[in-house]
Amino acid sequence: MAKPIMAKATAVWLVDNTTLSFKQIADFCGLHELEVQGIADGDVASGVKGFDPIANNQLTLDEIKGAEENPVQKLKLKFNPAASGEEKRRGPRYTPLSKRQDRPNSILWLVKFHPELADSQIAKLVGTTKPTILAIRERTHWNIANMQPIDPVALGLCKQTELDAAVQKAAAKRAADGAAMTDDERRKLLSTEQSLGMGADSKIPTAISGLEAFSLSNDDEKEAPLPDKDSFFNLPDADDDEDDDA
Repeated sequence: MAKPIMAKATAVWLVDNTTLSFKQIADFCGLHELEVQGIADGDVASGVKGFDPIANNQLTLDEIKGAEENPVQKLKLKFNPAASGEEKRRGPRYTPLSKRQDRPNSILWLVKFHPELADSQIAKLVGTTKPTILAIRERTHWNIANMQPIDPVALGLCKQTELDAAVQKAAAKRAADGAAMTDDERRKLLSTEQSLGMGADSKIPTAISGLEAFSLSNDDEKEAPLPDKDSFFNLPDADDDEDDDA
C-alpha cells in the first residue's frame, strides 16, 4: 500500500484534526497503532508540526468524513505524483555526525580484512564515496598515519547481516570469475555464523598430514643409561699424591 509523504507529520495532523481511530490513521500512514496512540498522548513525535493531507492533495475531505462515520473503512490515498517512488529513493547511507569521524577507520578495516569487496559495496555499507576509498586503499589519505582499522559493525555504521551479505556476494562473484583464492582469503569470505561454527583448523600442511607423530628415534631401542655422577669426579686418592712426592 502506498504511503503518504511525511507520514508521521500527516498522522499528527489527523490525530489533532479528525476523529479517526488510531487503527485507521496507522494503516493510512504506515505506522503502528501504538505509535499513533503515542502521538495522541504526546509521547511520540513531540514538536513535529502537522502536515495537512487535504491541502497537499493526499486526501479529500469527503474521504475523511466517510471514514469518521464508518470506523471499519480505510482511508484511500489520493494519487499524488510527488509521492510516487518515495520509498525507492536512492542515495548514500546517512551517517550520524557523532560517527562520521570513525568512518575512515571502518573503511580501512574493510580494505584490510575484506579486500575482495568492491568500492561500491564499501560505499553502500558505510555511506562514503569512492575517492575516499581509493585514497585509503592507496594510503594517500591525509590522515592515514593516524587511522586504525575498526570493525564498522562495532561502530554501528552497518549491520552484521549486511556485511555478511556483501561478503557472500563478493565470494560468489569471485567464484564465478574463477579466480584462485588463498586459505586466508577463503576464511574471510565466510559469514560470521559459518566461521563461528567451524572448528580450529590444523596449521600442518595437507602434504604432510598424518605425520604429526613421526619420530626419528627407534622406540624399540632402549635409551643408554646415564653415566654415574662419581665418574665425573674420580679424583686420585691422597696416598697416590704422597707417593709421587716421594
